[in-house]
Amino acid sequence: MQVPSLDHGLSKEEAAKRLKANGPNSIESHPTPKWLIFLRQFNNLIIYILIIAAILTTVIGDVTDTSVIVLVIIINAIIGYYQESNASDSLEKIKKMLAPEATVYRDGERLDIPSANLVVGDIVFLEAGDNVPADLRLVDIDNLTIQEAVLTGEANSVIKTTATLPADTPLADQSNIAFASTAVAGGSGIGIVVATGHHTEFGKISQAVSDVRKGRSPMMREIDGIGKGISYAIIAAAILLFIFGLVIGKYSLPVLALAIVTMVVGSMPEGLPATTSVILAMGVSNMAKKQHVIVKTLPAAETLGSVDVICTDKTGTLTKNEMTITTIVTPQATYDVSGTGYAPTGDFSMAGKLIDPAEHADLSALLTAGFEANDTELHQEDGRYVINGEPTDGSFLTAYYKAFKQEPANTERDLMPFDSNNRYMAKLAKCVDGQTRLFVKGSPDKILPLVATAHPDFDQDRYLKLTSQFSVQGQRVIAVAEKVVPNATTEITPELLSEGLDFLGITVIIDPPRESVITAIKQMRRAGVKVKMITGDHPETAIAIAKKLGLADSPEAVTGAQLAGLSDEKRRQLILNADVFARTTPKDKLTIVSVLQEAGNVTAMVGDGVNDAPALKKADVGVAMGQSGTDVAKDAGGYGTDR
Repeated sequence: MQVPSLDHGLSKEEAAKRLKANGPNSIESHPTPKWLIFLRQFNNLIIYILIIAAILTTVIGDVTDTSVIVLVIIINAIIGYYQESNASDSLEKIKKMLAPEATVYRDGERLDIPSANLVVGDIVFLEAGDNVPADLRLVDIDNLTIQEAVLTGEANSVIKTTATLPADTPLADQSNIAFASTAVAGGSGIGIVVATGHHTEFGKISQAVSDVRKGRSPMMREIDGIGKGISYAIIAAAILLFIFGLVIGKYSLPVLALAIVTMVVGSMPEGLPATTSVILAMGVSNMAKKQHVIVKTLPAAETLGSVDVICTDKTGTLTKNEMTITTIVTPQATYDVSGTGYAPTGDFSMAGKLIDPAEHADLSALLTAGFEANDTELHQEDGRYVINGEPTDGSFLTAYYKAFKQEPANTERDLMPFDSNNRYMAKLAKCVDGQTRLFVKGSPDKILPLVATAHPDFDQDRYLKLTSQFSVQGQRVIAVAEKVVPNATTEITPELLSEGLDFLGITVIIDPPRESVITAIKQMRRAGVKVKMITGDHPETAIAIAKKLGLADSPEAVTGAQLAGLSDEKRRQLILNADVFARTTPKDKLTIVSVLQEAGNVTAMVGDGVNDAPALKKADVGVAMGQSGTDVAKDAGGYGTDR
């Protein structure tokens, strides 16, 4: 591929030539016609026999039986049609997530064009708020961060770089690529289009969803087997009786034929499909009313009771996907913070005793600094607290509101957004006490050296060790500092920061498990159901979360890259034995579910993101999370929760 000049971009003629050769940058689906989906519902041995039975009852003039049989056939076809046509909507939901327009350079001009007209080699400009229109190799960035939860499932935005990476770098670690349909959270950048349409990572997900063919549920296979067995037995008996009647010669041919037809019709299990549907419908209704679970396909209600293995996503499924501060360490004390999620309900304690944060100056100062060095918003939406911004920043807002009801009455003078090089953000504010302060929070390895600059006797090693200890446990650590500056200061400069900071403390942040998850996992393990966690997170973090949830006695983690490098047999054994799968791609999730099914396991998949959709559709039971789940995941799964 010839790389064009960044200032000039492709010529319009070259772009048109590539568009004609490679096709548009879009995800094309070829949906099965609705009429064909409806006709496919009649492609079943029991239905064939019921149709024959309906014809025979019509011949003998039994209108009542004919009506009942025809009604059963139509009801069964309608139920099957609804289930199958509903499942195909996930592709349409994926198409709606594509960016409609892109900003490109062509013939030296900066233009806004339909994303469908993008071609490989185009130079694309990105800025905050954009949806990435295609897979881009980044070549120039300015503090570019991208929210990739749609692909990886992880909540925090990814800091992008232009560095060259090894070819086998896992998807979640490809920091030099901007992936199609991910969202630019901050900064700006320029990238070269390296993949469009179905060749993008997002396009591969849509193709996987399209290609997956879901098998029949265990109960439906049993019913098919029973129906076939009964039907073959009835046909065999009818043939033998007809031959026997001819041999003994006691009945005339019309009378014998009528007797055989009557016997066949009376023996047909025409009530089996209807009875099964009614029983399953009652179960579906009970689950909706009592368990707040929406079941999209009737057989799924029974299949859930046959599950041997549950594969589950981590972020937003096992955990809340709501970052929460649980511990605060200041030079004076260590504080514990109760309450999880973004709802500002919880208490502060020290050495097991509840305290009032307002009575502890060190704690109050840290909470205020964390609130100020922030550009995220926390608000209520449909009775739930949600954020607009970064999850880590949201945790500081929630912690502040747990302690204080009113915002600080400080006046902002300047704000330094989070910088991928500095890895901290800062705010300059005129405070109510008349002093001007610089509030800073960020990565400990960046903040602590700045504190040591102003305080040579500062015990930097102690807090670095604490950071390492908390990180190994799957927790995130943020350092907080401040500095009193001259009242005439109106701008944050590198020189201002390089003079040093006053240390306030470190905060420990987790993505808390859902309240019911630990108990549920314990019950499933007691029932003999294996639970396997599949996540895009780092192996160390995944193991720490697995231990906290009680996923296994000694959970072992396998990465997607490790699975890719194995032979089929070794991969199969590893998938069957491992408890935790880290740094996985959507393809890895699909492979894991497929291998478990091939080994004879009835497998469930629980997830909430687009990256879970192929596995949700492939699994015997796909469960999509309600409030946090994407529309694509809900359409791919057979179950949905309204919580």
